[in-house]
Amino acid sequence: MSMAASSPQTADRETGVTGSVSLQGLTKSFGEFTAVRDLDLHVAPGEFLSMLGPSGSGKTTVLRIIAGFEEATAGRVLLSGKDVTRTPPHARDVNTVFQDYALFPHMSIADNVGYGLRVKGAGKAERAAQVTEALGRVRLDHVADRLPHQLSGGQRQRIALARALILRPQVLLLDEPLGALDKQLREQMQIELKQIQREVGITFIFVTHDQEEALTLSDRVAVFNNGRIEQIGSAREVYENPQTEFVARFLGLSNLIAGDLAAELTGEARTMSIRPERVRMQASDAPLGDGEVGLLGTISEIVYTGPATRFLVASDAGVDVIAEQPNSHRPGGTAPRRGDRVRVSWDPSNAASLP
Repeated sequence: MSMAASSPQTADRETGVTGSVSLQGLTKSFGEFTAVRDLDLHVAPGEFLSMLGPSGSGKTTVLRIIAGFEEATAGRVLLSGKDVTRTPPHARDVNTVFQDYALFPHMSIADNVGYGLRVKGAGKAERAAQVTEALGRVRLDHVADRLPHQLSGGQRQRIALARALILRPQVLLLDEPLGALDKQLREQMQIELKQIQREVGITFIFVTHDQEEALTLSDRVAVFNNGRIEQIGSAREVYENPQTEFVARFLGLSNLIAGDLAAELTGEARTMSIRPERVRMQASDAPLGDGEVGLLGTISEIVYTGPATRFLVASDAGVDVIAEQPNSHRPGGTAPRRGDRVRVSWDPSNAASLP
């Protein structure tokens, strides 16, 4: 897949459809260290794009270059077709939401949300009307008179979002904004964030290292590694059809069956990536299903996750295979145990073939 794969929406990269972002040959170096390497990326108007990758992969640096907080060493940044590569942050029609919220502690929630409008010279009546609308959008109009310390983490995050959206930027940049929230609240905020993005129709570019978060929120996911985009596509595309070993390993759990063993099983000497939920585990004497390939082995570890159970099987071929089974049965009964002999199998059509 091309590293500059087009978005699902069509947009002329030079004519300037409002809300589009184009990065062309973007490079950023800090001394001898190159954080971003010759990167091309186009984000369509109204798209929700997540930049996903481990720490140090370049995703936050790219976000800061789009915002204007960092200056590119080489390449161009186009916003709605206009070259803003050397434009200062305050002159770019983008807004940024950070992980730490950055709310003014001495100001009421209403004053925090309306601060940007006040700086731009909006009248008191206009500010009040827009603040009410913005707080209603994030379902927090009842906290307008409170101070930030009187709100929960999730509420403060929504206030930061309302403050950014009230200025109606062409593009909203979000730098791991949910990272400080606990798991349950983070999952709730993911749903709310996607709903808000659909309602306002603004282009969202979201930085995260959380794979589940990226898959949940995004129209497309760009997987970063060592300053480059390893793969870009819809959540389903990058998860089910990883194009590199890095993407297969980083984006969820994956079993990698190397070339020699893959050739023995399927006749094709290319590494296979098969997700654990696509692996079937049965008794060792159970027959293979139609078209399936499989390995015999011994269960070496069992991990209960609540919705599912993961089994680590040490195969006789010397490869560990993870099989995941949903916990859809009634509690109790006989369950597989460590030391049991089993057969793990899968349909090769459910495996991605890696270069």
